[in-house]
Amino acid sequence: MSEPLFTAVSFYSLAGVVGILGTAYAASNSLLRKNASFGERATFVWLAFDALIHFIFEGSFLYYSTFGRTVNSGVGVFATMWREYARADFRWGTADETVVSLELLTVFGAGPLCCYILYQLMNNDLRRHYWIVVLCTAEIYGGWMTFCPEWLTGSKNLRTDNFLYFWVYLMVRLASVDFDSVTYIWVLGAYTVDESTLGLYSSVANDRFLQCHYGSGAEPS
Repeated sequence: MSEPLFTAVSFYSLAGVVGILGTAYAASNSLLRKNASFGERATFVWLAFDALIHFIFEGSFLYYSTFGRTVNSGVGVFATMWREYARADFRWGTADETVVSLELLTVFGAGPLCCYILYQLMNNDLRRHYWIVVLCTAEIYGGWMTFCPEWLTGSKNLRTDNFLYFWVYLMVRLASVDFDSVTYIWVLGAYTVDESTLGLYSSVANDRFLQCHYGSGAEPS
């Protein structure tokens, strides 16, 4: 008798992702200023969602995949959840060195950077645009290095013959990388013509003009 396609573990795993997305949206309503633009609010939701995923889900993966531990031998809700995902990508059940190395960068690098950008966004700090580009570039690289080795070797560790595992687990994860790519382009395009950003550029250009023509700290008479 074949195993069921969609199980209780599948349900609470996907429900957890939806719950984190809802938490990120609620945080945007309570922490972000009321006159924030749609783009700023969408960015806040994505960053908060990204941070929570890194800390909660991927952080638990690191716990079960370091110091001799593996997801396949782990005990607990998160170990069960990761074993479910490991049905789609076998590497996650065996503490694959490449995957663990990438997740160390993700949890301890990308996660805190998300929080820092959220803080900048809450304070309308325009320097956040630079760090968003840095974050998105890192996310694209991480996603590429997660899946490209498998594509080059015939996807020997990926389960591509099952609808749930391939189209829901693997493709949703891959789609999140594509969303990061879109965000990356959007940041470079839309945000560079944002009025506040143009105002910053204008202020910097004006300061440079005064320094060149009147000297450092000098004022025109």
